[in-house]
Amino acid sequence: MTTEANYLAGRLLLAMPGMGDPRFDHAVIALVQHDADGALGVGVGAERPGLRLHALLEDLEIEPGAAPDCPVHDGGPVERQRGFVLHSADWRGKGTVDAGPLGAMSTSLEVLKAIAAGTGPARFVVALGYAGWSAGQLDAEMRRHGWFAAQGNAEVLFDVPAAERWKAAWRAEGIDPALLSSQTGRA
Repeated sequence: MTTEANYLAGRLLLAMPGMGDPRFDHAVIALVQHDADGALGVGVGAERPGLRLHALLEDLEIEPGAAPDCPVHDGGPVERQRGFVLHSADWRGKGTVDAGPLGAMSTSLEVLKAIAAGTGPARFVVALGYAGWSAGQLDAEMRRHGWFAAQGNAEVLFDVPAAERWKAAWRAEGIDPALLSSQTGRA
């Protein structure tokens, strides 16, 4: 692993076709942290069926107020009840972390209260759960046929519907996803 801290942070990880783990089929992961200790990302390529922001806010006893009733994303297989908000860098609260060109990430109730009050970030994606990798694990998966680290593209994250993000992220890289192979070879 490189010694540069967070060298892939702020990128969109795209699951390669045929990577072998059905939990990540066509996954799009907003990678927030990647360093010698491991990596953490939030899935933004699939929504939680039947769960929308207003219901989540009401469960947390927050009046939805000005919050749009947008979908809640399936952030990943780890701690599936833990909330993450990926958002534009125009809002910061206690514990907000930078996510490079993707903006920032907050995990406190403060960001949800600000969204409901109409004083939160201009753009945001709410997710439950995350994807995590131990030290060196993501690097090893990338050397195999697992992940592609696309550029962090805020337009893909915030402007493209979740079901279309995987294809849109590949296209933003100049790659036609229909031409991707589910197998790799060795030279």
